Amino acid sequence: MTDPTCPANRIDAHYHLWQLSVRDQPWTAGLPGLRRDFTLEELRPQLAEAGMQAGVLVQTVPVAEETPEMLTVADSADEIAGVVGWADLRAPDVADRLAALADGTGGRWLAGIRHGVQDEHDPDWLMRPEVLRGLTAVADAGLVYDLLVRSDQVPMCERVARRMPGLRLVLDHGGKPPVAAGMLDPWREHVTGLARCQNVAVKLSGLLTEAAPGADAAALRPYSDHLLGAFGPDRTMFGSDWPVSTLRAGYAQVARLTTELLAGLSSGERAAVFGATAAAWYGLGPDRRTRAGQPCG
Repeated sequence: MTDPTCPANRIDAHYHLWQLSVRDQPWTAGLPGLRRDFTLEELRPQLAEAGMQAGVLVQTVPVAEETPEMLTVADSADEIAGVVGWADLRAPDVADRLAALADGTGGRWLAGIRHGVQDEHDPDWLMRPEVLRGLTAVADAGLVYDLLVRSDQVPMCERVARRMPGLRLVLDHGGKPPVAAGMLDPWREHVTGLARCQNVAVKLSGLLTEAAPGADAAALRPYSDHLLGAFGPDRTMFGSDWPVSTLRAGYAQVARLTTELLAGLSSGERAAVFGATAAAWYGLGPDRRTRAGQPCG
């Protein structure tokens, strides 16, 4: 596999895999299009067609057993350059749990942790003392914390970012703006505030899923332009959100649409969004993956 830190290489910073026979995905109960297995064997040719060398495999359910399974898969898959897993941030021994993941099979691919904060009703969930303790353990382990939040929860993310400047944070799916409603504010204002925190990056992902069926680049551009303007290409990374994205479009279409949204950027800025930012933010590259790769350039 090529070195993901090479600007010419493309990284999908956000995709999922699952097998329902191994573990159910309860959140897909009302989404019949997702009620099947989505495997690396199915994704692999789609990554290749879109010119993606590798990606970041992201957790789907708050179940401790899922993360070791993903790390084991990553240990034998060139298409996985890093894993964002799950751990119970509120557990008193969360630091030990993170260490056990890092020391286990495939532990060197652990790049970050995520929890579905979007499902928490407490508007200050991330600011709870036990959660802040867990986030401190994530930072101490050298891991990124992915923020899966609703648009109204973005201000809470800013409070956490300012409280913990040593923790690298990534806002998933652009903070889920209300694209289908065509509304920019207050999402735009909230994102602007969060982007002022230099320890936060954002994924240019999931926008199409938040849009109405049949949405095109024109419908998404006000949101993507604001994310790029607020964070800059060096803190913005492409993510397909496959297979959730299949509810709206195929992988190749998502990649082409993102390319269209980035048309106004320089070649170096596009290379950042399509790979270099993810490689830098998640610490991907030959020092993490030991397989032989091709030299950059």
